Amino acid sequence: MKSTRAPLGEIFKFQNGRGFKKSEWESAGLPIIRITNLNNRDAAFNYYSGPYDKAIEINAGDLLFSWSGTVGSSFGAHLWEGETGLLNQHIFKVEHKSNINRRYAFHALQWITDKVEKQVNGAVGLVHITKAKLNEFEIPLPDVAEQQRIAAILDDAFERIDTAIANTEKNLANARELFESYLNRCFTCVGDDWKSLTLKEASIDFGRGKSKHRPRNDPSLYGGEYPFVQTGDVRGADHYINSYSQTYNNKGLAQSKLWPKGTVCITIAANIAETGILSFDSCFPDSVIGVVADRDVTTNEYIEYILQYMKNELKKEGKGSAQDNINLATFESMAFPFAPIEKQLAIVFDLNIVRETTRSVELICQKKVNTLKDLKQSILQKAFSGELTADMHHNELLS
Repeated sequence: MKSTRAPLGEIFKFQNGRGFKKSEWESAGLPIIRITNLNNRDAAFNYYSGPYDKAIEINAGDLLFSWSGTVGSSFGAHLWEGETGLLNQHIFKVEHKSNINRRYAFHALQWITDKVEKQVNGAVGLVHITKAKLNEFEIPLPDVAEQQRIAAILDDAFERIDTAIANTEKNLANARELFESYLNRCFTCVGDDWKSLTLKEASIDFGRGKSKHRPRNDPSLYGGEYPFVQTGDVRGADHYINSYSQTYNNKGLAQSKLWPKGTVCITIAANIAETGILSFDSCFPDSVIGVVADRDVTTNEYIEYILQYMKNELKKEGKGSAQDNINLATFESMAFPFAPIEKQLAIVFDLNIVRETTRSVELICQKKVNTLKDLKQSILQKAFSGELTADMHHNELLS
C-alpha cells in the first residue's frame, strides 16, 4: 500500500461532548449519548430538552471515538447508528479535515485503539487519552480509491467475523440456559417428603462475617496469612471460591472471624445474592453471610445450588433502596426446599455433571469468541501495515 502517513490531528477534528449533570437529566427530549450507550445498544438513555451547542449534536452515520474508560472495554471508534442525540463528555465526534473515505476512517480509528490502550497500559481505574496525545498518532493515508478497496475488504471480513461471534455467543447463552433449566427442574419438582427449612435450621453456624475495626481499610490489618474474602471474590466464584484478593494478619484476624473451608458465602450488599463455597478457611466482612451446613440435614453444595435457584427472588428482596441490599433477617425468615439427604446427594451429583459439561462448552465458546476478536485486530494490523494485496482472497482472512 503506497501511501503517506499523517497524524490524526491533520486529518480529523475531535469535538468533545458536554458534561451533562445528573440534575439536567430529564425523561424526555434528545437522548444523551454516553459511553455505555456506545458499548450496549440496549442501555437506557437519559434525556435533555434544554439549549445546547450544535457542535455536540450527533446524527446517524457520525463517527465517534470514546477516549475515557477502562482498558479493554471503553476506548474505541464507533459509527453512530441511532437517532439524533447529544454527545456526553469523554466521547469525541470525529469530523474530517481532509479527503478520506468514511469507512476507511472508521477502521483506521479501530486500529489506533490498540495503540491508544498501550499508552495507558498499567493504569488503574478510569483512564483517559488526551486530545493532544490522540492527535499525534499516525495512520497511512493512501489515495481514496485504495482507501475504498481496503475498507471494502475489511467490511466484508468483519461482517463474517461478527456473524461467527454472534453465533458463538448464542451457543454460549444456550449452554448457560441449559444449566439454569436443569437447576430449576431440580427444585420445582418437590416431593411430599421434602421439608421447608430456613438456612439457620439447616446449619450449625449461620451469621454475618465480622470486620469490627474502623476504618475498615486500615493498612495495619492486612498482609498476613489469613485469607480475607470480599464480595467481589464471591461474585467471581463458580460454585466454589478458589481465590481471594486480600489477606488479614494477626491483628486483622483478632477483629474478625475465621470461617472453615466449606462455608457457603452469600453477599448481602452491592452485588447481592452472589454465592460460593469456600475452598479454604477464610475471614470475610459483614457484607457477606456465612452458612456452615449441618451434615445431618444437608450439604454445603446443596445449599449453594438452592441459593443459585433462588437468586432472582433474593435479588427482588433487596430492591428499593439507594444501594441494593438484603439483611440477615431475610434469610432467617425465608424457607428453602430440602429433600431427604439421599435425594439431595443425587441432585448435587447430577447438577455437578451438568455444570461441568456446560462450563466446558462455555470455555470452548468463550475461547472462540476471543480468538475471533483477536483475528479482527490482526486483520486491521495487516490492513494498515500494507500487507493487504489487491488479489487477496477474502476467505484467507478467516482461515
